[in-house]
Amino acid sequence: RVVHRVADLPLRDNIPTPFDATAPGPRSVGWRADAPATLVWAEAQDGGDPRTPAEVRDRVFMLAAPFNTTPTPLIDLKERYSGITWGDEDTALVYSRWFNNRHETRFVVDPSNPGSGRVLLERNYQDRYNDPGRPVTEPNAAGYPVARFTADGRMLMTGDGATREGEYPFLAAMDLTTGESERLWTSATGDYETIVGILDDEARRLVTRRETRNDPPNLYVRNLDAQAPDALTQFPDPAPQLAGVTRQLITYTRADGVPLSGTLYLPAGYDKDRDGPLPLVMWAYPAEFTDAAVAGQVVDTANRFVRPGGSSHLFLLTQGYAVLDDPSMPIIGADGAEPNDTYIEQLRASAEAAVEAVVGMGVADRDRIAVGGHSYGAFMTANLLAHTDLFRTGIARSGAYNRTLTPFGFQAEQRTYWEATDTYTEMSPFTYANRVNEPILLIHGEADDNSGTFPVQSERFYAALKGHGATVRYVVLPLEAHGYRARESVGHTLWEMTRWLDEYVKNAPAR
Repeated sequence: RVVHRVADLPLRDNIPTPFDATAPGPRSVGWRADAPATLVWAEAQDGGDPRTPAEVRDRVFMLAAPFNTTPTPLIDLKERYSGITWGDEDTALVYSRWFNNRHETRFVVDPSNPGSGRVLLERNYQDRYNDPGRPVTEPNAAGYPVARFTADGRMLMTGDGATREGEYPFLAAMDLTTGESERLWTSATGDYETIVGILDDEARRLVTRRETRNDPPNLYVRNLDAQAPDALTQFPDPAPQLAGVTRQLITYTRADGVPLSGTLYLPAGYDKDRDGPLPLVMWAYPAEFTDAAVAGQVVDTANRFVRPGGSSHLFLLTQGYAVLDDPSMPIIGADGAEPNDTYIEQLRASAEAAVEAVVGMGVADRDRIAVGGHSYGAFMTANLLAHTDLFRTGIARSGAYNRTLTPFGFQAEQRTYWEATDTYTEMSPFTYANRVNEPILLIHGEADDNSGTFPVQSERFYAALKGHGATVRYVVLPLEAHGYRARESVGHTLWEMTRWLDEYVKNAPAR
């Protein structure tokens, strides 16, 4: 039977288009984890429209059973509510975020004293180097996750520990009065070890998942008061054929001074002095930033165990190709500027810097470099072929190529087509199909239900390319959505990619 109706909401078909917009009325409704039968939810105080001036954007409410009193306001927020970590009867963390400037605020609140929230910390949530981590939680007697505390009342935190030299996960204790953290444990140099669970009240015995460059992931029991952990599992290398592949983080600088990086993979047994430059595949995915310093953060992966799976481009290493994986393609809009207004210029500059880096190292043949990507990476690929002559060919999987077909925003672009018509037009490789003078392979799942990458995107781009005499092949994978899962689809995708690159890169005549 119905005990209490929280809300009866109309169809939410009139939400404003900016990314920080939301619908009026209760949302994010859930139960308070540390107290019985207490509802918690947020409500926009600006009508859900971030363009409306308002001191309070969201208000968080609580309502305990039997739900027949007025809801109690827990905290007022100047940004959009993005969640709560419950602790005990007088401690919880509330999170708020604002997309426009990538800003995050964390508050300490006392649920027994509503309205007592105070700021614990503020940060750019894209800043990986200074991420304080997230609370360690455990199920309480009711089975709900609540934060764990040390004996002296500090909250246990775990995080990725991103540094220039790599990610080194950690366990820390945070003082909720000062916001200062003490590292209790950090993954050792050369290891990537994450916490799976905590076995004792003092947080001195942990279950961890550990891997290194050469050792596959396995589970361990680690006593922080002992030197070596005890192994729980002994899973072997799932693909020892790839054990001889080498990889290194390379760093370089864009023409405008932005530092960039990528992971360079070289085939097993390759010797630069003996074998000379290789055909190379650059596989990337652009990202938008509002801070150039954050965009230029570099994290080495030397302590990670890497083996490809699915339709990964890293399988091309077995076919004699070098791979520059995830080279930085930052699109930066600093000081209030919109990143995408200079998308093409920044994309071209990043690609030029990456090409110069691998050619300068002597591992890549400038005349035999391909570019590829999936989804937004496919969109990037088509744009690079349309606006540069850096690459011999491109592989674009499940992409979008005509931004007028995504007129209410895409990726980090929150302006509509009607607000930024020129930007939508200039960013669309469909607009410049007549300039794509290198071969391009298009692959798409027949049942792609991702709202920005319906199959019509590849169908229309293919027709535009063929109409201008381009060398293009369009492959449709039956029954596949945005990612490819069936064995037949995965195998066929790898075959298509290898055959295409062999013809138009590895064995292509000189330009």
